[in-house]
Amino acid sequence: MALSATTSLGWVVEMTERVELLQGTLDLIVLRALATMGPQHAYGLASRLEQVAEHPLMLNQGTLYPALVRLEQKGWIKGTWQRTESNREAKYYAITKTGTRALDKQAERWRRLAGLVDKLLLGET
Repeated sequence: MALSATTSLGWVVEMTERVELLQGTLDLIVLRALATMGPQHAYGLASRLEQVAEHPLMLNQGTLYPALVRLEQKGWIKGTWQRTESNREAKYYAITKTGTRALDKQAERWRRLAGLVDKLLLGET
């Protein structure tokens, strides 16, 4: 069983060797997933992300749901209630046009940041 905590800087820390995510990173992941996979409910989204992750990625309710609420409040995703395959009501989230534009900006920002971190790790200054 993995224990997790959120630090004051927004890091989600798993008490095993799991991936740590910054808040903005999770937003980027969710936006990209919805852009490529289409509308998803939270459980389906979390399950799919855990499947495609190269390293263990535990998205618990305390991590994913606040991100979905935050993205919906920004107008980057829109949630609608629908029936699942098992005939249960679930809120399905889809990326909006505004969200697609935000995804492009966030992805470029991430690439610049990742490039800087990569340079620092490789000792190129």
